[in-house]
Amino acid sequence: MAIEHPYLMFLGDAPDQLAAKTAKGVADWRPEWCKGQFRLDGCQASLGLDDMTMEEAADAGCRTVVVGVANRGGVISEAWTDVLVRALNLGMDIASGLHGKLADVPRLKEAAERNGRKLFDVRHPTRGFAVADGKKRPGKRLLTVGTDCSVGKMYASLAVEAEMRRRGMSADFRATGQTGILIAGDGVSVDAVIADFISGAVEWLTPANDPGHWDVVEGQGSLFHASFAGVSTGLLHGAQPDALVLCHEPTRKHMRGLPDYGLPPLDLCRRRNEEVAQLTNPAARTIGVAVNTSALDAEAARRCLAEIEDSLGLPAVDPVRDGVARIVDALA
Repeated sequence: MAIEHPYLMFLGDAPDQLAAKTAKGVADWRPEWCKGQFRLDGCQASLGLDDMTMEEAADAGCRTVVVGVANRGGVISEAWTDVLVRALNLGMDIASGLHGKLADVPRLKEAAERNGRKLFDVRHPTRGFAVADGKKRPGKRLLTVGTDCSVGKMYASLAVEAEMRRRGMSADFRATGQTGILIAGDGVSVDAVIADFISGAVEWLTPANDPGHWDVVEGQGSLFHASFAGVSTGLLHGAQPDALVLCHEPTRKHMRGLPDYGLPPLDLCRRRNEEVAQLTNPAARTIGVAVNTSALDAEAARRCLAEIEDSLGLPAVDPVRDGVARIVDALA
């Protein structure tokens, strides 16, 4: 799917800032695409953008209204339908990363068809994929992997792409989750792909390219997470990564959502990910560690990074506090 920008960020009736985390991710990483925000009465979130009506957004050239808010159950709220229909009538498309499909709301489907507009349900792929063949293809690829879920793989991937581009390198962020797709404008939400085709979907997402080009692939899950290791494996095989960046949150007491599973030792996690990746790229290697130290003060974060670096012999950085220049340096 290819989503047109500029965007109007739809925050609806978000009860708090956390409910709008998808919208915030897009606004943080693609501010030049975000013209404004739309909020219903009672909305308790803001991106700091100009508040716009649907008419003002259309006049300003917005091409897509992005539903950047999540509610309980991930459904398209009845309270949102009238304004989203108005957006379609004004000539804008709608994109959403919710579990519930825009296309399953009769009024939205009818309005989109009547106006020749598109509904992007980014969590749900719109095409089929071939089974992976594992054949080596030109171009270079970097994949973020994690000790757990929700440790900063998307942020690290975007930071690496931005640093590569700052240096004049040829690089593209390849999105594999709904927020990443809204940031990139296209991609595949691999957790919604049938298991047999995950690696094939990633091969399609990261095709043959120029020898010096880098695809920076957003990682998902963790090989050590009993719920989501399958998606991680599919990414490792399909991406054929030349480089891996290990992502970690050092204050976790157990795997997210699994209190009976502790986090793996970093060196074991590095070795396991390299072993799985080397099935389709024997040269795959870990080049650095991206650590989310947001729960630590500055001094504790510094000590944590130094300990990881000494232990693994790899550059360890917090992409937010430090940037990722030292990780990109390791590609040389």
